[in-house]
Amino acid sequence: MFKKKAQIQKASYDKENQIPVMKCSICNGERVVGFKDIHTGKFEEVLFVRNDRDLEEFKAKYGVETIGKEY
Repeated sequence: MFKKKAQIQKASYDKENQIPVMKCSICNGERVVGFKDIHTGKFEEVLFVRNDRDLEEFKAKYGVETIGKEY
């Protein structure tokens, strides 16, 4: 009946070689967050963002303050 709030488990990423990026679709507004390799440009998808709560959970989980956008 009463559930404990799920605690967000911290995760990490390669901060020297990757940057957090949000890919946004111009056509349908879909948003996906993940990490982009600064050397190869390869994007690693982590989470499909349905609402602002998903985005805040991503930021808390990975310790990210700002996320760049790409269209």
